[in-house]
Amino acid sequence: MTSVAAPPIPEPQTRAPYENWRPPIIGVSVLAPVGATGLILACTPGGTPVLPMGAVENGHSPEEAAQAVLTGLPGGLPIRRQVAVSQVQMRRRKVITHLIVTAPLAAQDADLLIYRDVRAEVRVLSTDHAVAALPQKARTRVLLGLQALAIGAMVYVRDGEIQRIDSVPAHHSMPPGAMARVPESHRAHAAGRTRKGMA
Repeated sequence: MTSVAAPPIPEPQTRAPYENWRPPIIGVSVLAPVGATGLILACTPGGTPVLPMGAVENGHSPEEAAQAVLTGLPGGLPIRRQVAVSQVQMRRRKVITHLIVTAPLAAQDADLLIYRDVRAEVRVLSTDHAVAALPQKARTRVLLGLQALAIGAMVYVRDGEIQRIDSVPAHHSMPPGAMARVPESHRAHAAGRTRKGMA
């Protein structure tokens, strides 16, 4: 009787570690309120609303990069401050997103804005409607950014988890009562997502 050799047992495959083999992708999202109750969104040719965003090129600050996201104002965007930065570790690189908030724009100034992708239409929606129209990650980013601005904080997020919250000088925070700009129906949602929401 001829014996048959057992087939070799394949070695278990191990997953490649999450290492930064490539430079990080660095971007900026712009939170541009209009008056006390509006928010700027960009609507893509397919009709999908997005939070205005763009790349942060080498040698540029997030605030400088924000100016290239929405153009058209003679004096540029009235940048107020950065309210959050998030890091997400992908398999071969990090994705870092800075969230910049502008001072409230007048309606006539909002009409002048041009998004970096000229195919998209700049729209002003009520903050409540804008938040509801955005995808979950962008929605959480907006709510977290509005609350960070309202309480005078800078929030650092890593892989969806808040790592640190720093206070900022009082002159950079919202005036008293401005928290009303965050829709009442969304405040509890934002507070509940502060531990796991932003990516």
